[in-house]
Amino acid sequence: MEYRKFENTYVIRLDPGEEIVEKMLWLAAVEGIRLGTISGVGAVDNVTLKSFRPDTKQYYAHMYHTDLEIVSLTGNLTTQNNRPYAHFHMAVGDAQGQVYGGHLNKAVVSSTCEIFLTVVNGSVTRKPDAQIGLNLLSFGE
Repeated sequence: MEYRKFENTYVIRLDPGEEIVEKMLWLAAVEGIRLGTISGVGAVDNVTLKSFRPDTKQYYAHMYHTDLEIVSLTGNLTTQNNRPYAHFHMAVGDAQGQVYGGHLNKAVVSSTCEIFLTVVNGSVTRKPDAQIGLNLLSFGE
């Protein structure tokens, strides 16, 4: 991974074999990023996307082990328990034009991934909500 910072924006390149969520959490920890948004494109070949079911309050995993183009990578970085917290969604397309999407759990870069991370001056945390079953944005801290 290589990156450069321009004012409040990081321009990031991930290389083959690097895992997107892991690298973004690492960068947030190293750079002290407490709040930001991401947008990215690239290619991956090992992806786990999840779908949340409100009735069971559980995520269900969908794994893809093939060459996929990132159609959209978007999300945010916040904190939970004073540690970086990633909430990313991804849509990926295969060679036949089929698109799959969901909550990004894991994505390993196959050729490159280009991410723009915009840092917001401030901090927002996450707190578990038992009724909904998710870690929700919390503004009370």
